[in-house]
Amino acid sequence: MASLYGSNASLSNQKHPSSDRDERKKAQASEEELFYASCRAAYLTVFKSSLDSITSREQLCLVLQHAGRNPTNKILSKYWTARTRELHFDDFCIILKKEKAATKTELLKAFKKIDLESKGYIFHDTLSGILAGKGEKMSPDEVRTVLQLTDVNSNGRLDYNKFCDRFLEVCDQCTKTASDRMESDNKAKRQQFGSQTDKSPERSQSPLSKPRASRSDLDTTPKKAESKSPRISSARSSKATVSTVVNMVAADTKTSKLAEPTNLQDWNFALSKGCFFLEENGDVTSHHYKMHVPQKTSVFIKIKPYNLSKKEGKPSPWMSVDTALYILKERDGLADPQLVAFTEQRYKEIFTWKGELGPGVYYLIPFTTGCRLKKKRKPSTKDAPLVYRDRKEDLVLTPEFRSTLSDMFDVIDLDGNGFLNLEEYNFFELRTSGEKCDEDAWEVCKENFEMSKSELTRQGFMDLNLMEANDREGDPSDLWVTLQTMGYSKALEMTEACPFVIEAYAEKCKPTFKAVSLESSNKQLHKAVCRSVMQKGDAKTVDSYEDVIIYTYKSDARISSVIENKSDSKVIVQINNEQSKNCMSSRSLNVFAVEVPAKATMISQHVMPMNERQDWMYSCVQSIVG
Repeated sequence: MASLYGSNASLSNQKHPSSDRDERKKAQASEEELFYASCRAAYLTVFKSSLDSITSREQLCLVLQHAGRNPTNKILSKYWTARTRELHFDDFCIILKKEKAATKTELLKAFKKIDLESKGYIFHDTLSGILAGKGEKMSPDEVRTVLQLTDVNSNGRLDYNKFCDRFLEVCDQCTKTASDRMESDNKAKRQQFGSQTDKSPERSQSPLSKPRASRSDLDTTPKKAESKSPRISSARSSKATVSTVVNMVAADTKTSKLAEPTNLQDWNFALSKGCFFLEENGDVTSHHYKMHVPQKTSVFIKIKPYNLSKKEGKPSPWMSVDTALYILKERDGLADPQLVAFTEQRYKEIFTWKGELGPGVYYLIPFTTGCRLKKKRKPSTKDAPLVYRDRKEDLVLTPEFRSTLSDMFDVIDLDGNGFLNLEEYNFFELRTSGEKCDEDAWEVCKENFEMSKSELTRQGFMDLNLMEANDREGDPSDLWVTLQTMGYSKALEMTEACPFVIEAYAEKCKPTFKAVSLESSNKQLHKAVCRSVMQKGDAKTVDSYEDVIIYTYKSDARISSVIENKSDSKVIVQINNEQSKNCMSSRSLNVFAVEVPAKATMISQHVMPMNERQDWMYSCVQSIVG
């Protein structure tokens, strides 16, 4: 009978596979919506709007506590570093996804490491010594508070089973209080979208084998689904909804060639390297440049990831990170530069632009969507050795660390001449220590480390790092700070950075450009991205909201969406990507919301294929919910 039951169950699953998948998707969507609603509830307990930013470590701690977390100093330091100025609501959601609430099993496991005889209790003297002297040290007042909890303490002993129950009860109460508070606030209650599942407009799903997408593929009219039963989605049933479907073909099926000018070898050439660095809050920092063009000329510009791999046939892991370059023209007397163009054409990992530029100064601002440059889950691996002592007890750099330093040297050698000048070295110093090396300190470097024509050599750079290790008597802590700020993991792999190279060619004159700053995504870049999407993309006005326009831009590599709000009040737009296939979003969520202030534009999301060798489909429902 058991065998027959199993057989029938298997047959049933084969008959209704799509139904099971739909149910799983609905369950997953419901879970994401509940998570997002709980994030918003906690955030609105501390702030008036999710447009407000977290501006201090204390605020981060408070809002995490309202979300039912108990953040340690180590966790707070992980997300609020010396360079952190603010965190946004999206950052908060990402932190909550990573920092799960403690479970009773985990708490009991920690206590049982102390209670080796499994008595179920710990003496106060033992507990006080541990709380005040190890790990996350507690103050005497904090220890006293724990020991005064009468319902878990008696006769000088802590019943840690009861304590765990009490602790989790308080965490749950924090979360419930936040939800109740939002529920009671009518204005906030209107923002609590995604807390229920409603029917969305029915729409068709085009097969992935559809030919290359064109502008007509941007489906503006919801179509009747082939199935008789309506599809259930978390998008609210509302007239104020825009549906967009774009079918894209796999990159491997494209046969395009690099569209270089035929006589490019005769053009004047300039080059600079740079790097995208991923910050703790998810922001991306990169070098920014200024380019001077003496006269009107045809220009060809390329940007691509920079391959540091020493192994033939094995590309560096960041080579799949998308890159782009925005070209802005400096305008006399105006603070806001004009968007001229961006590298829209693609050949493999290279992105290019070809056109004509007049004489003047231009800003070159690198950009990546962030879809493929994300925080990695750090493996539980031991720190790679950086230094060791030889037979003479002298400190020596390990071969692995020397190789990493050599790669790092190539990244910060922006002009690619094999040496580091003071400007290049200062970008490195700003990144790793936040301070510049002045002229006097540079003179000291000249006296102590190998130089060539006042520029630091590769060997000199190695010796400088060895000196730092010697100053610390072999303690590699400062060296690890340098490595991690440059995007390296404990295994000496660059996992949170993407070096790139920019090449500029001009037909009639010599273009000159150099790095002028190292900064995170600024207002200029945000405006440039929005303008490019609004200029090149398709526009759809949201039904019943004529002042809210959704722009969707499609290239071979990505799809970008921008929301323009022309009204006098802010709008909240829920984004639902549940029906997309083989896609990853820069927001890292399938269902999320974007708050757009009055008279403003906001980047909704960037989307790329998870696997470029397969076809992909962008299916997005955008609904105004507040």
